[in-house]
Amino acid sequence: MQVVVLAAGQGTRMRSALPKVLQPLAGRPMLAHVLGTARTLGAAKICVVYGHGGEVVRDAMAAPDLAWALQTPQLGTGHAVQQALPHLDDDRVTLVLYGDVPLIGEATLRRLLAAADRDRLGLLTVEMDDPTGYGRIVRDAAGKVLRIVEHKDATEAERAVREVNTGILAAPTARLREWLGRLGNDNAQGEYYLTDIIAMAVAADVPVVATQPDTVDETLGVNNRRQLADLERRYQRACAERLLDAGVTLTDPARIDVRGELSCERDVRIDVNCVFEGTVTLGEGVHIGAHCVIRNARIGAGTRILPFSHIEDTTMGAACVIGPYARTRPGTELGEDVHLGNFVEVKNSRIADHSKANHLAYVGDADVGQRVNVGAGTITCNYDGANKYRTTIEDDVFIGSDTQLVAPVRVGRGATLGAGTTLTKDAPAEQLTVSRARQMTIPGWKRPVKTPK
Repeated sequence: MQVVVLAAGQGTRMRSALPKVLQPLAGRPMLAHVLGTARTLGAAKICVVYGHGGEVVRDAMAAPDLAWALQTPQLGTGHAVQQALPHLDDDRVTLVLYGDVPLIGEATLRRLLAAADRDRLGLLTVEMDDPTGYGRIVRDAAGKVLRIVEHKDATEAERAVREVNTGILAAPTARLREWLGRLGNDNAQGEYYLTDIIAMAVAADVPVVATQPDTVDETLGVNNRRQLADLERRYQRACAERLLDAGVTLTDPARIDVRGELSCERDVRIDVNCVFEGTVTLGEGVHIGAHCVIRNARIGAGTRILPFSHIEDTTMGAACVIGPYARTRPGTELGEDVHLGNFVEVKNSRIADHSKANHLAYVGDADVGQRVNVGAGTITCNYDGANKYRTTIEDDVFIGSDTQLVAPVRVGRGATLGAGTTLTKDAPAEQLTVSRARQMTIPGWKRPVKTPK
């Protein structure tokens, strides 16, 4: 089996400089969704037919398993598939997909492919309450598919038909090549319709086997922003239903956005307006508070992420408490029972078990041991304007509030740093280190006042 993806449309109704097939749905270009599904089918070849914004599309989707065919000018779907023919093998079935129909499912396509072989054409159709704009499926009295008529070319009786063509089909390639060579453009649009091959197959006694999708959503295309927004919500609702079926508690299934892969173990709870991007894994009993953004993270069992926290490229162990208003940036590794409180930021650092930074701190490029207490207002000064350096804080250290650790620097095991310390040299283990100006009172000092005008 081989796949042709039609992705040459300009998408003028999107009113965007970005080609239509690159418009994002659930955080990924629509075309990426289609290609991902094609790859799950084990296609021997995948050919993308591109046109408007072609180089942008190629650059965005470049991959060694893709072939590319340029369609210029754009003269219809049949003309588009013609451009892919040099890349296709005649002894395989060809599946035709669309770059702006992003929700098509693997199970639906496997059924369609099972209906097609070297002697049969598989056609994906769907029943719609309002079929306006879609090509109608014309059947004979026995229910056999005869042809497809486009909406603009249909009679009133044909427009009353609710079974419509999705455009997705699977055909024997040798036959497909022959039929495409005979296409004409004698229609209202003056285009070469791929749908015209259905009547050719019927005339050649090639059975046309119609199959249906699991849901109508899979077959919906995008031509404007409204349709894109509608598909986004349909996609997110399907994600929410899968999570609910897996035992996840969602405070409001209508207020969650999954823009990647989210996997959850038992008894996970997710509050409203959370966004999950990339690959996220939530361990058993994890609670995610409202308005959190979590990207490419692995979160251990029993951990609580409190509201308004941002977690990115982070791994954390069990029973951590993060937030509210905390941020972990790429390269953060947290052990078990780590606490990061409000307005604490961690970047490219390792923090071991039972350590805490509960208020207003920045930990960057640091290695923090176990049972460390980081006081409010503490920062690691890891950047000198040109280079970054690491800070090492060993086990059982207590860091007083408003402390600056100027890297590279090491704080020995069990050391205590007094509040207000600016540490520029290593602090020895088990001792108190203080660096602050002597307190003075100036007798008779007067605060300046404004000069009267």
